[in-house]
Amino acid sequence: MRAASKRVVSQGEISAEIADIALDYARRGGEQTQPRLDYPPYRSSVLRHPKNPLLAVDPDEIERWAPCFGHQDVDPMDADLTAGHAGEPLGERIIVTGRVLDESGRPVPGQLLEIWQANASGRYCHQLDQHPAPLDPNFTGAGRCLTGPDGSYRFKTIKPGPYPWRNHHNAWRPAHIHFSVFGTAFTQRLVTQMYFPADPLFELDPIFQSIVDPVARQRLIADYDHNVTEPEYATGYRWDLVLSRGGGL
Repeated sequence: MRAASKRVVSQGEISAEIADIALDYARRGGEQTQPRLDYPPYRSSVLRHPKNPLLAVDPDEIERWAPCFGHQDVDPMDADLTAGHAGEPLGERIIVTGRVLDESGRPVPGQLLEIWQANASGRYCHQLDQHPAPLDPNFTGAGRCLTGPDGSYRFKTIKPGPYPWRNHHNAWRPAHIHFSVFGTAFTQRLVTQMYFPADPLFELDPIFQSIVDPVARQRLIADYDHNVTEPEYATGYRWDLVLSRGGGL
């Protein structure tokens, strides 16, 4: 017997599937500016999105388990992901800077920001990432900082590479950096992703497309900023995070 051949899904079919679901969601009046939690093209979200009502909790009990940090616990060098190793990491050096603001445009000072990312080859320094791209012994891909009095932050790092993730045929994530914003307690933590301009994988990425409002999606993309770029050293990107009272970005 001859084995049945697998049907190859084309780029156009993937894009059309994502577009059709987004259009149907918009017609049904769904929230379009925040990521859909149950977005069928992002297959694992169907299995793990919240399905039960939120639980009321005792705020005093939460405070006993909230993170504790201060200026003395966050070293300025924590924001330089290219330092602290025996040699220079491989890849394009970049500077990512911006401000954390509330929805009225006021700065949010003293905010703990954490980032993590793949290396220039598109591989995370994590035991569960086993795809055949090289690890970089001089790059672990994690950093943190506290925002300044004007809400500003600044990271020095390496531009991450795209990587495969098996969500669908020939699936690749666009280059991105994960951001964690802690608020004043662990239960206020928000996690999002920053992308880079003109990435050809945007149209094919269900995670990026799970925000069905195209204008809101663009807010996830950093701007290249030549004033941030350092001559003969690193290109610069600017990306602001605006926190809403409803707990979104």
